[in-house]
Amino acid sequence: MARWLDTPERYGPVSRGFHWLMAALFAWQFTGALLYVGIGDTALTRFVGSSHFTLGFTLFVLVLLRGAWGLANLRRRPPHPGRAGRAAVAGHALIYALMVIVPGISLLRQYGSGKGFSPYGIPLMPVRDEKIAWMMIPGDLFHYWLGFVLMAVVLGHVVMSVLHRVLWKEDVLARMA
Repeated sequence: MARWLDTPERYGPVSRGFHWLMAALFAWQFTGALLYVGIGDTALTRFVGSSHFTLGFTLFVLVLLRGAWGLANLRRRPPHPGRAGRAAVAGHALIYALMVIVPGISLLRQYGSGKGFSPYGIPLMPVRDEKIAWMMIPGDLFHYWLGFVLMAVVLGHVVMSVLHRVLWKEDVLARMA
């Protein structure tokens, strides 16, 4: 069992699996959003975007599982000392918050819309005749914009890992690779 856990030197295979699977799924989600903004409603954007709801739900479940796993491993994880470490912890907290909020408000909007939702054929939300307007408002107002904020923060996360390697000669990415 110990080989699956995180250590102070490196994240374990479960943490790394969550990280890279979610990175790939977010890259697909962000690609779809950028295509839609860049070229509008086309066959390509419909193809990439057709999985948006299901993958968003999948990412929501994965972030909850990843968060629980991270909390269970909190004392074993690589440390983040000093001012830069506190900044890294704050940046990761922002990423996690957005990874919960962005799909969370979309799921709230979906439920409020009265439309059914059955990711992977699993009926999670039944079709209803009435809408619940207050449930739709946060998603209508913030899902799109917070999704782009999440994308910017994730890109900042990637840039910081490169800066750690290039400028400060710290191979922090090796702990997650």
